[in-house]
Amino acid sequence: MKIAVDIRSASGEKAGKGWFTFYIIKNLLEQDQENHYLLYAQNKTPGFDKYKNAQIKVINSKGILWHYKTAKDIQKEEADIFIAPTSYIIPVLLPKSIKTILVVHDLVAFFYPRAHNKKAAFIERFLLKTALKKAQKVIAVSKNTKNDIIQKFNYEKNKINVVYCSASDDFKPIETGTLKSFVKKTNLPANFFLSVGTLEPRKNYVNLVKAFAAVNKRYPNYHLIIVGNNGWNYEQIYEEIKINYLQKKVHILGYLSGKSLNNLYNLAKGFVFPSLYEGFGIPPLEAMKCGCPVITSNTSSLPEVVGDSAILVNPQSVPEIAKAIVSLIEDKNLCNELRKKGLKQAKKFSWVKSACKLLKVIEQL
Repeated sequence: MKIAVDIRSASGEKAGKGWFTFYIIKNLLEQDQENHYLLYAQNKTPGFDKYKNAQIKVINSKGILWHYKTAKDIQKEEADIFIAPTSYIIPVLLPKSIKTILVVHDLVAFFYPRAHNKKAAFIERFLLKTALKKAQKVIAVSKNTKNDIIQKFNYEKNKINVVYCSASDDFKPIETGTLKSFVKKTNLPANFFLSVGTLEPRKNYVNLVKAFAAVNKRYPNYHLIIVGNNGWNYEQIYEEIKINYLQKKVHILGYLSGKSLNNLYNLAKGFVFPSLYEGFGIPPLEAMKCGCPVITSNTSSLPEVVGDSAILVNPQSVPEIAKAIVSLIEDKNLCNELRKKGLKQAKKFSWVKSACKLLKVIEQL
């Protein structure tokens, strides 16, 4: 069969959806030697060149025009299947003769529209229902997302397959000697908590900064490091830092990945991820793979990802977040227990396993 895939999100600086596309398609190409893949991109996308069963097709356009041209080319190539890892536009444009596998990461545009980019929320709310109707199979990245789809759209549950995200094998515990060398080069604070994610309302950084302000009054030698690009409506996060006079205690480093991020996970006293809503939530899994104790929200997919291997908090409760941070500062036994449980929990997720599940879905069409 000839299978077309939208891999735009797999290029450049990647967030959750981009990492999903990058790793699951790479592993799918390694597992499936029978089918031929057409990988549609907006620009050069490193990481896929070595696969003989794949052809990268760069469509030099932007916005809706890119989707329109790509849909036309997929029809010209007479593809049998289209996999949509991030976009709902192309599935709506394609004829029914081309079978669609639609990936739904989350329903944040429906459940938390005020915490989402307005333009993206409008597109998702306008197109998702139609895309779901046209899709032969739907991939949900968690059981929580599957349940959300069924609840919101009264969708046929047998058409939805859960294919989990995972985290790169590059995230792992690091020897102390290597970490000491990294600390010397970067001049990091000796004691810090870490959070990773795009700076936007849904990630709930305002409440995290408020909680850290309370912690800092008791433990002034601790710092908070946030890794992530500025996203939609990010200004209020910086404002909250100023209000609490934490400019020298809260450090926003921008986007990091690979070895630098792995080192931070290994050095952090704990990882705090108080997101209001996630479809999956890759950063807590990355932290657990590094043996870093995790604090995360008791909402959406996050309890499904971390199991009993993290401290779960109400993301709307600043005192609860602060209490959890203090518990990791004061209780070494708790930290050690969470490290062990986290490493064990992280082994349940694998990009290879997820790619094999996706391949089974393809074989059903």
